[in-house]
Amino acid sequence: MPSTFYNTNLPPDLRKLKEEIEAHARSYGLDFYETIFEVVDADDLNEIAAYGGFPTRYPHWSFGMQYEELKKGYDYGLSKIYEMVINNDPCYAYLMRCNHTVDQKLVMAHVYCHCDFFKNNAYFAHTSRKMMDEMANHGARVRRYCERFGEDEVEQFLDRCMSIDDLIDVHSTAIRRREAVRRYDFPAAGADDDAVKLTRFRSKAYMDDYINPPDALKAEEEERKKQQEAATRAFPERPEKDVLLFLIEHAPLKPWQRDVLEIVRDEAYYFAPQAQTKIINEGWASFWHSTIMTEKALQPWECVDYADHHSGTMAMSGGRLNPYKIGIELLRDIEHRWNTGQFGKEWDECDDLDVKRKWNKDLGLGRQKVFEVRRVHNDITFIDNFLTPEFCVRHKLFTFAWQEQAGQYYIESRDFEDIKRQLLFSLTNRGKPWIYVVDGNFRNRGELLLRHEHAGVDLKIKEAQDTLSNLQFLWGRPVHLQTVVDDKPTLWSFDGSEHTSKPLGDADDPRRHAAAKPR
Repeated sequence: MPSTFYNTNLPPDLRKLKEEIEAHARSYGLDFYETIFEVVDADDLNEIAAYGGFPTRYPHWSFGMQYEELKKGYDYGLSKIYEMVINNDPCYAYLMRCNHTVDQKLVMAHVYCHCDFFKNNAYFAHTSRKMMDEMANHGARVRRYCERFGEDEVEQFLDRCMSIDDLIDVHSTAIRRREAVRRYDFPAAGADDDAVKLTRFRSKAYMDDYINPPDALKAEEEERKKQQEAATRAFPERPEKDVLLFLIEHAPLKPWQRDVLEIVRDEAYYFAPQAQTKIINEGWASFWHSTIMTEKALQPWECVDYADHHSGTMAMSGGRLNPYKIGIELLRDIEHRWNTGQFGKEWDECDDLDVKRKWNKDLGLGRQKVFEVRRVHNDITFIDNFLTPEFCVRHKLFTFAWQEQAGQYYIESRDFEDIKRQLLFSLTNRGKPWIYVVDGNFRNRGELLLRHEHAGVDLKIKEAQDTLSNLQFLWGRPVHLQTVVDDKPTLWSFDGSEHTSKPLGDADDPRRHAAAKPR
């Protein structure tokens, strides 16, 4: 029977390779869901990749644009997708039909390692393990809305939703930001919501005015009423980072629009851990595929091809960091340090470089430690806990900056703290700005007030204005954003027709409220 796009029956040679690589992976202690491999042509793989790995995802023009970019890159020999794997149970992975046998081995080994990471890393614990089905459901709902309300209207609304799909709270899956509100949570019978409970001490009648002075009680009553009024007016009660959830709950949207926004938000939360763990995830897969291939799976005549393709993946250019390279080398460093005992108080307090150079306690804890790291860390905690000065020197890491006079980049610093700070800064919130909903009834006119938590980098004005425009469309009323421009607190506004900005006083400086994060 001829192979079709959805035919998951592997040819006998690839089925044998799959069983062999799977057995090798499990022998090293990797634990993963059942994995289904599909063999597809390059054009089909580019199409799947454009949809984020989900062929049945909802339609949108941006996926077609991504497909054209991938197709041209492949046709001109500029890029090639070697592997694609989906976080699902069972996991789905795609093999390119024209790959050589050694490439298929490499891809299978890499895929099984990713599947192990998806299943066991804490940051993927909240993700749906049936996302392939859910994506198909999302696609069916959006297509139904297109048929009912018109493709142009639905696609234009999707444009606006997808432009703000990063305004979510990636940590809310592990931290309860607020108490859940249920529709049947009524106040207790006889409770008086308006009653103000004062601090009154027990006393005998003739001592009451002395123990509980009327003036003090009246002042306390007025203060309590002011606090109650402020709490009633506060909407939300505290700044909320999940802007999409706030819009879903409070924006005046039509039912189908609310459903589309929920779809975009659900998918944003599904993909968020992949951005949070890019370095450690790719490092983990590269660490184990290199181990499996060099120790178990490679035949002697395949070594040169494997080395060529593996080194190409690990190559570092002068202008960017390769997550595959940083991840694999840092995991190897961790394994070596925990095998030789190069950690802990004694190691940190040793000042003798010769002793450190020969340090080896033969603890043999390296393999156990890397499995622990895989289980509990994301990129930020991975770098923060395990990047060392020795690692930076060995791998020639440095920070660079642009020199205006010379018109070129130059090495700014080789200091370990500067390197680590720059790395963590670029990884925090995936390099995106922190935006909070501060007031949903700004100026008591139903307007939306947002706050940008300024971290030393100004927003890009054009992109910020486009985002305000889309938020204003969803909210239906003017939208405002407190930010900092050229070190001056500024309020940007959009009322549906015109963008405006005005300076703010020191009391409204977003930098003064940096500590007022959602709990």
